[in-house]
Amino acid sequence: MTSPLSRRSFLGLSGAVGLTAALTACGGGTKIGAGSSAPASPAPAFSGGEYTGPKVTLDYWNGFTGGDGPHMRKMLDEFNKQFAGRIEVRNVTRRWEDLYPAMPTAIAAGKGPDVAVVHIDWVGTFAARRTLLPLDDVVSSLGLTESDYIPAIWKAGVYQDQRYSVPLDVHCLADYWNTEHLDKIGLKEAPTDREGYEKALTELKKAGVANPFWMPNKWPAHLMFMSLLWQFGGDLYSEDGARALWGGPEGEKALAWMVEQIDRGHSPAEVAQDSQYAAFKNGKVSLTWDGIWQINDLKTNAPSLKWGMSPIPNIGGTAAMWSSSHNFVMTSQAGKDPNKVQAAKFFIDHMGRLSAEWARAGMIPARNSARQDPQIADLPQIKLAADPDVFHFIPAIPGVGDVQSKALELAVAKAVLKQSSPAEALKEGVASADKLLADNKRKYGR
Repeated sequence: MTSPLSRRSFLGLSGAVGLTAALTACGGGTKIGAGSSAPASPAPAFSGGEYTGPKVTLDYWNGFTGGDGPHMRKMLDEFNKQFAGRIEVRNVTRRWEDLYPAMPTAIAAGKGPDVAVVHIDWVGTFAARRTLLPLDDVVSSLGLTESDYIPAIWKAGVYQDQRYSVPLDVHCLADYWNTEHLDKIGLKEAPTDREGYEKALTELKKAGVANPFWMPNKWPAHLMFMSLLWQFGGDLYSEDGARALWGGPEGEKALAWMVEQIDRGHSPAEVAQDSQYAAFKNGKVSLTWDGIWQINDLKTNAPSLKWGMSPIPNIGGTAAMWSSSHNFVMTSQAGKDPNKVQAAKFFIDHMGRLSAEWARAGMIPARNSARQDPQIADLPQIKLAADPDVFHFIPAIPGVGDVQSKALELAVAKAVLKQSSPAEALKEGVASADKLLADNKRKYGR
């Protein structure tokens, strides 16, 4: 993914504190769509095939500023070479936390992207602001359906019965383990169930690893909490996006398990930002949960470390992992030019077909056919998709980033830092979340 700091400053804050506020501020606090003009018609409809219109230039924004950047640039270079004289795609790369607040105002001024890649939980926000145009005709012309993709990610691209994005990949939390540490206790890989995992942590301490599993209070603590919440049978928000549900018994069990790892001595207290991952890279931590984007970082920057990777263990009873996805979108800026509409849709279709190449950036292809490509079968992240039902996503509720950063993440941090009990932290967090959800419903007119 991007560099660890910039990646965490975006995802670690679910879009960074205040980014959703910056987006909604453009609407003056009124309902999104109330009194706003609709974007230009995206006609004619896309029917597949190559672009045959006059030459156009598309501005393409994305946040691939780290180790995944070279792979995307390679794909773009090949596209521009293959379709030279018809379509030129100009690559604009910005950090995610800079890209998201800049998009709406830049598009309104005609200086933004024609096409972009956004994380799936931002699709609802941008669709509600009429920043995006629907892509139903793209998937229809290609005959693509839910059966061609991981089901959860396919459904996540729909907002108010229209499709606004085409998924490129899935990236998720995973369990990394130190092979040499596990060898000390007779294990070849990390246990997959609660009993086995907790027993392994106890044995690792006996074998001389002072703190085998560090528990962060910030990144990726909230991703761990959400994964455990789903495992215990809970959910994040009500179907209508009006209420936070993560403060119930399932949430308490999830957060209590996280705190318990500190109480048992598996983790030191008050683990600083990023230190758990740095400790793993330095051979001090036996197991750590982090995103699959760390694969290439470990290969490049920790070449002597012997490690393995698997889905996070099933602690709560139902296998589940926090997941996200990079999605292609077309903006209302492109909608002002029928030729750009056609070129943008062709570009999105073409790039989606290259998701096997994108897998080399450390991602899991969203398309089933791409994951079955024998050229990528041996990549470590591919086996994580053996059961696609384990992937769980933050729902594309408009403004959900603010709710996550200002309520859920703070509740998790307070409990892990022992500033509140899990139950108290969650109760306070849910109260804040419900107020934010109500505010967002007024802002976005849902």
